[in-house]
Amino acid sequence: MSENKIRHKVFKWITHKSFWTNLLAIVILLIVLGILFFSSLSYLTRHGETLKVPGVVGRAMASAEKELKSMHFQVIVQDSAFVDSLPPLAVVRQTPEVGSVVKTERTIYLTLNKTSPPLTAMPNLVNYSFRSAEMTLKSQRLQMGDTIYKPDIAKDAVLDQLYLGKTVKPGEMIPEGSKITLVLGDGLGNVANPVPNLVGLTYQQALDLLSASSLNAGVILTQGPLTDTVNAYVTRQNPAQSDLSGQPNYIRAGESVDMWLSQTALPDSTQPAIP
Repeated sequence: MSENKIRHKVFKWITHKSFWTNLLAIVILLIVLGILFFSSLSYLTRHGETLKVPGVVGRAMASAEKELKSMHFQVIVQDSAFVDSLPPLAVVRQTPEVGSVVKTERTIYLTLNKTSPPLTAMPNLVNYSFRSAEMTLKSQRLQMGDTIYKPDIAKDAVLDQLYLGKTVKPGEMIPEGSKITLVLGDGLGNVANPVPNLVGLTYQQALDLLSASSLNAGVILTQGPLTDTVNAYVTRQNPAQSDLSGQPNYIRAGESVDMWLSQTALPDSTQPAIP
């Protein structure tokens, strides 16, 4: 056998052996790497390591961040809002919420209170009812302050709106959370009108006349048994239509008139004046 053939066979054998050796080495290396990867996976993902998220709402940002980071949470401020009951830069909201069970290194998102309140337009509350005004203020993020009553026929209707003791015009920009004082009508009014004459009318007719005059029915007294109150007759009233000298008596809107009722109309419907 020639020398060249011998060399060729030796080289072929060595090359063949190196291929399988290298292949085996690669397989062993992959197995080792797989074992290392899966054994470290629980460490890398902190599998089974969970914590309950503490409550930091209402806390100062610095204090909340310090506690969360000490528990290996990440902290990101994602938004701001305004709550007048909290100091500036206090935590308004947190995500996840308090008590949530999460993995360590989880990011906790915080919403902080603004350093100054945003402005909002003052609505026009004049002629609104008290309840409607209250709802409108709430929708504009404003608060109900004091209420002041003044004589006016419209009971609980808004006559004026005050901010810091002065009238605030509709559309004026004021801080959110501001307290608005409402001036309301007391339902009585300043103007006194003559007392209407109810004597001789049925009780229902008297009620209709009082309502048309912005007056109320007061104490109802009876003279004899009544079988049909609605159709009973008014025999006396207090205050009377006129005084002892024949001068008309006056009454303000919203006040009451007492009445005496009888099932039958009296022959003389003239009533004595009641001081």
